[in-house]
Amino acid sequence: MEGNTALSGKVVAVAAGEAHSLILIGDGRVYSWGRGMFGRLGTGSEVDELFPVQVKFETCVEKRLNFVGVAAGAYHSLALAGSSVLHALLITLRLLMHFFLCNLDCRMDGQLGVSGENYSLPHLMDQFLELGSSSLGSLDHSETKSEGPLKICSIEAGGMMSVAIDDHGTLWMWGNCPQQSSKNGISISFENSFIPIPVLDFHGHPVVKVACGSEHVVALVGARETYKGEYLVCYSWGNNNHGQLGLGDRESRVHPEIVEMFNQDSSWDVYEVACGAHHTALLTRKKRTNDTLESVCLTFGLGDNGQLGHGTTQSVLKPEPVKELPQQAYLISVDCGLFHTSVVSSVGDVWSWGMEKGLGLCPDASFTGTDAGDAASPLLMSGYGVDGPIFHNPIQVACGAAHTVLVANDGYKLWSWGRGTSGVLGNGKTINCFAPSIVFWPPPTEDFKQPEPETVGEESNGSKAVAETDRSLSLAMEEIRLLQSKLSIMEQYGGMLHGLVFGRPFTYQDIPISLQNSGNFDIAKEWESMLESADHSKLVRLELFYRDMRATIKDKIMKRRIQEIIKECLPSSTTAKLG
Repeated sequence: MEGNTALSGKVVAVAAGEAHSLILIGDGRVYSWGRGMFGRLGTGSEVDELFPVQVKFETCVEKRLNFVGVAAGAYHSLALAGSSVLHALLITLRLLMHFFLCNLDCRMDGQLGVSGENYSLPHLMDQFLELGSSSLGSLDHSETKSEGPLKICSIEAGGMMSVAIDDHGTLWMWGNCPQQSSKNGISISFENSFIPIPVLDFHGHPVVKVACGSEHVVALVGARETYKGEYLVCYSWGNNNHGQLGLGDRESRVHPEIVEMFNQDSSWDVYEVACGAHHTALLTRKKRTNDTLESVCLTFGLGDNGQLGHGTTQSVLKPEPVKELPQQAYLISVDCGLFHTSVVSSVGDVWSWGMEKGLGLCPDASFTGTDAGDAASPLLMSGYGVDGPIFHNPIQVACGAAHTVLVANDGYKLWSWGRGTSGVLGNGKTINCFAPSIVFWPPPTEDFKQPEPETVGEESNGSKAVAETDRSLSLAMEEIRLLQSKLSIMEQYGGMLHGLVFGRPFTYQDIPISLQNSGNFDIAKEWESMLESADHSKLVRLELFYRDMRATIKDKIMKRRIQEIIKECLPSSTTAKLG
């Protein structure tokens, strides 16, 4: 798969942590960017990365591995390696790799599966190799048990916790996991586990999907002992101080309990689940056989920042629908940040709600005047160009603590918005973006070129031509990177000027229509049009800005004139003294 250029730039999965992001591409490689502190990027250093960089797993294994899954907790990262890359999510997986670092105290939470150490390069988690399928005993849901290493099918992470699902549907957890308190045997506690622990509460029913919050877990479990695509039952457990378990109360649970609204007899089928720090989001659809696809997003838990999307900042103890999402939209992906939530529809519409000012939420018009603050209801992301929607063929949305990443264009384009500190957005900048910005993907590196053909003896004319083409391509890509850097500086400069004049960040919608369509720009005409369409508050701000600027210029002119007069007088006075 090394030379498969059709897959080398295609993103098939994305994950976002507190201030970093991971992507998995179709040929089995993993890239990361953002905050490098504590080594969470897996690059061998703690340097921030402003663009996606490849994670080099060759340092920890004898041969190149093909990866089939990625996950990100608050400060740590996981990558799942498989024996093949045929349709990444469908194959049998054999190795669990993980890399990262937590902060100085968090490393003791065990989410790396090791005791007392951080890693800035990928480190093999060999506990699963040691367990083996034959050691599962009553956990083995298959008719015949297989020998050899335990096969992991999917991985997830949240907060200081990591989880994995094996090919029998058994859920394993390690890190800061909910456990029964050793003091009284009744209350819940969160104890650090460096070894994966199986969850034994589903009585032979396979876990199909799982999501983790800071201290709670939500799992979608097959209704039968073997999963063949039928409807799923929703379970939750862990900390419930804000109602994030959706069980109708605030009592924490040591063991999984069914969310009754989505039990086996429910008329709704849950097909996606996501957890924020203290809230949960589900995507559901009606259990019916007609051709109409009806999907609904339901949320519950902490609502202080509007992250539930119910139009209020009230917390909710049971799943409630986000009513202001359009009913005709079919939602394909949902994710939760620290205090915000994002969903994307099959046609590429993206809605976000929750924490304000781009720290996870960035509709371009919500940060001035009376609109400033948290968004308690869904707001459509401003992702529209001259020719219509720019988020064509979306794949997945992922939310970090205060940023969001969207994979669109069948996986060949990435967008990001929110907090930009430490290069979290992957666009070469370290500033916040209140509207979607393009992640610099694919990066201009040698990794995306086809390998040169091997020749015996003298180099053939064909190989020389390929080498020359590669050198030309490399120079062109370096020039593109330089232009991208210059463009980034120009955008920052223009954005600062726009912010000073208009009091809000610059977005694509601020470009005059005449300039967008034809490239011709009549500044006097556009200025007059802008003044005509401006409301009272905007005109007042412009007037104040103009007065301040005019006063500053007058003051500067006066100071310079005084300096000139002094210079003119000094030579004459010196001459008089000498005479």
